[in-house]
Amino acid sequence: MSDAAAELLVVALAVLGCGLAGLGVPALIRALPEPPAPASAADPPADPAAPAATGTLEEAEPPHGSTTGAGPASAARPAEPPKPLYVDLAARPHLGPWVALVSAMAGGLVARAVLGDGLTEDTAWALAYALPVVPLCVALAYVDGHTRLLPSRLVLPATGALVLLALGEWAVTGEHDAVLRAGVGLLVARSLYWLLWAVHSAGMGFGDVRLAALLGLVLGRLGVAELVVGVYAGFLVFGLPGLLLALVRRDRALLRAAYPFGPFMVVGALIGVLTGPAVIDSLLR
Repeated sequence: MSDAAAELLVVALAVLGCGLAGLGVPALIRALPEPPAPASAADPPADPAAPAATGTLEEAEPPHGSTTGAGPASAARPAEPPKPLYVDLAARPHLGPWVALVSAMAGGLVARAVLGDGLTEDTAWALAYALPVVPLCVALAYVDGHTRLLPSRLVLPATGALVLLALGEWAVTGEHDAVLRAGVGLLVARSLYWLLWAVHSAGMGFGDVRLAALLGLVLGRLGVAELVVGVYAGFLVFGLPGLLLALVRRDRALLRAAYPFGPFMVVGALIGVLTGPAVIDSLLR
C-alpha cells in the first residue's frame, strides 16, 4: 500500500470512528448526574453551625459568568433561567446523527492535519491523543452551550486517560520530547485559565480551567504552534463576534453579557490544529 493510500485509509477510519462515537453522545449526556439546584433568596438561611455541603467542584461552583452574594451587583443581574435537565438535552430530536456528523467531519480534519508530515510513528501517537477527544469535545460544547456547565465527570477522566497515554508513550518509545511538550501544554493552558478565573471568576467558570488542561495537553502534544494558536484562537473567536454584534446594534451591554466559553475553546483548539504551523510560520517570516 502506498503512503498516500495509507494516509487516506487513516483519515477514513478517523471519520468512521469519530462518527460512531458521536452516536453515543446522547447516552453519555443522559447518564450525567444532575447538579443540585442553586440556593434561592426564598430558601431559609443555613445554620452557621451546620457542616458545609459537600460535592464536586462542578456542583459547588456557579455557572459560567454568574455571580453570587446579595450585593447591588448581584441584585441588578437578572435571575438565571433554570438549567435544562441532561436527560432533556439528550432527548433532543436527531441529536445523535448531528453530533455524529460534526464529530466525523472534525475527526477527518484533525486526522488530515496531523498527517501533514506523513504517516509515521510520531503521527500515529499524536492521533491517539487527538481523535478520542473529538466527540468528547463536541459533547462538551453542546452541554456547555445549553447549560453553561462543563461536567467534571467527563473532563477529568479524559484528562487522566491522556496523562496515562503520555506515560505509556514515554515507556514504549523512550522519547520524551513530545510527552514533555504535552505536559507543558497542560500546565500552561491550565495556569492561564486559572489566572483568568482567579482574577475575574464572575466571567469564567472553573470548568473552563479543567477543559483548558485537557485541550492544552492535546495541543501541546501536537506541537508548540498548535498550542499557541489553539489557545489564542479561543479568545479571538469568542471576542470578535460579540464586538461586531455590539457595534452593529450599538449596544455596549452586549459586551457585558455572560456567554458559555467552552464551545469557543473547542473551536479555537480545532483552529490551532488545522492552522497552527501555517500561522506561526507566516508570523515569523
